[in-house]
Amino acid sequence: MKLSILGCYAATPRTLTNPTAQVLEVKNHLFLLDCGEGTQVQLRKLKIRFSKINHIFISHLHGDHFFGLPGLVATFRLLGRVNPLHIYGPKGIKEAVTLLLKLGDSWTQYPLHFHELTSPSPELIFEDEKLSVTTIPLDHRIYTNGFLIAEKEGPRKLDVRAVSHHGVDRCYFQNIKDGKDVPNALGNLVPNRELSMDPPAPKRYAYCSDTAYFPEIVPQIKGVDALYHESTFLESELALATKTKHATAKQAAHIAAAAGVGQLILGHYSTRYEKIALFKEEASEVFPKTYLGDDGLSFEF
Repeated sequence: MKLSILGCYAATPRTLTNPTAQVLEVKNHLFLLDCGEGTQVQLRKLKIRFSKINHIFISHLHGDHFFGLPGLVATFRLLGRVNPLHIYGPKGIKEAVTLLLKLGDSWTQYPLHFHELTSPSPELIFEDEKLSVTTIPLDHRIYTNGFLIAEKEGPRKLDVRAVSHHGVDRCYFQNIKDGKDVPNALGNLVPNRELSMDPPAPKRYAYCSDTAYFPEIVPQIKGVDALYHESTFLESELALATKTKHATAKQAAHIAAAAGVGQLILGHYSTRYEKIALFKEEASEVFPKTYLGDDGLSFEF
């Protein structure tokens, strides 16, 4: 998995910072998670191919998380897109985007599919043979979801030396990868465990956008390889965080610690602070494996 941060600051765009958007590259997919203003420009800067984005996941309908979406949909049209585009987001997102397309007489020539979400419980919204995407219900001022992207276990790894030692024919290699016992040259069945090795452990990434401190998500994100969790405020503004249903860096760290995640990536910083290093300082007191997200940064896990 490779995560590219396009923007990770709260609310108002600035000359050097952008509102929320990120791209997750996983199993030949490019998933766009939220789409604040400036997303197209950031995609250009990071040289991410527009045409490879077929699935867009919007956490909620606050402008700093989806106002870049209508423009991106229109740009796909200008670029001559033909592949279907799937957009997952709260109920109302279809009306918001299609109204602008209607008023601008900019209907897409490619299939545009909206998947509107209303469930207050975790919901499987995308799945193929290699991975799945499930919503993570959050606690914000309006209906909001995070997203859990989870790889599925891959095929077993062929132990070439063991296969040769047992004299197993090549025609059985796929069966071995599928976990099956196969016959050797003498016709005797050889246990799969003697011919193969465990595949790499599947990776999981949890994206938690705007939310108050919400420990209810801990069981769902237990042990993920990486957690992106909003950290709009420092502890000095705890009262404001509570009022606006946002989280502090230290609260994000408590979630990460309780869930036993591999690493915590902070973001959605309020622009009231001069240095985002302060967020890492506070969070690291609770969870040492804390990293600062920032526009243009990439993480691999």
